[in-house]
Amino acid sequence: MTVQDAQDRPVDDALVARTVDLAARNVDEGGKPFATLLVKDGEVVLEATNQVSQTGDMTAHAEITAIRRAAEQGITSLEGYEVYVTASPCPMCLGALYYAAPDRVVFAVTREEEGEEYEDGGRYMTLATFYDELSKPTGERNLPHVQGEADDATEPFRRWTAKNT
Repeated sequence: MTVQDAQDRPVDDALVARTVDLAARNVDEGGKPFATLLVKDGEVVLEATNQVSQTGDMTAHAEITAIRRAAEQGITSLEGYEVYVTASPCPMCLGALYYAAPDRVVFAVTREEEGEEYEDGGRYMTLATFYDELSKPTGERNLPHVQGEADDATEPFRRWTAKNT
């Protein structure tokens, strides 16, 4: 499927609404307001909610949780799948989705709409600044980044390439 084909496909608004309902239920159960559906051929394969509050795992966002559950079911690529999410993905989840490579991501609210009602920043960023942090040179990021030294530090990467090409 081409990018244009994915963008031109109709959105299933019932699935968008389902992510919103799941997210609201998650809030009622003590979680954060995010949910994800993995959809193949119009059918929901799995659904997940943000589990950060429930587990203490800061990476347990709904998208990450869905990808992990998919892997547990033997789904190692999301090619051929659509991912429906409550809100436009954060940088961590967006990165994970790029690696998982679904055909497209469908979201209910934009980052800006989310930011009007909710803030989920941290020590080094806010919802509004998170994306900008990633484009900064490492020495200018709020989260300090310094490079250490080790003998032949690139060796594991060469080894991987030799074994996998």
